[in-house]
Amino acid sequence: QVQLVESGGGLVQAGGSLRLSCAASGRTFSVYSMGWFRQAPGKEREFVAGISWSSGSTLYADSVKGRFTISRVRANAKNTVYLQMNSLKPEDTAVYYCAANFKRYGPLNILQEYDYWGQGTQVTVSS
Repeated sequence: QVQLVESGGGLVQAGGSLRLSCAASGRTFSVYSMGWFRQAPGKEREFVAGISWSSGSTLYADSVKGRFTISRVRANAKNTVYLQMNSLKPEDTAVYYCAANFKRYGPLNILQEYDYWGQGTQVTVSS
């Protein structure tokens, strides 16, 4: 089993920054990649960013490219993935979810490829 716990969400003005964290515990030694997704009210969950756990290669949605940065810290007992969000816009408002993939190598942008999910953290950007 794997547990994912997100933190760092909150209310910020447009143009501001936030850093989300996702603490992963359990059998994380076999994780292939991790990602961030978001879901706004009335919309489907969408890919934001992904990172390969071994190589650190990254993948971003076009809507956040150049503004968001995903990174990871690997440790024996607990691994952490971060999402640094700069130049935030009101359209970035959503619940942000962390996810872990144990099946395929490489950063993935497909929701169904991920096996475990966190509970989500709310990000609200005011105009």
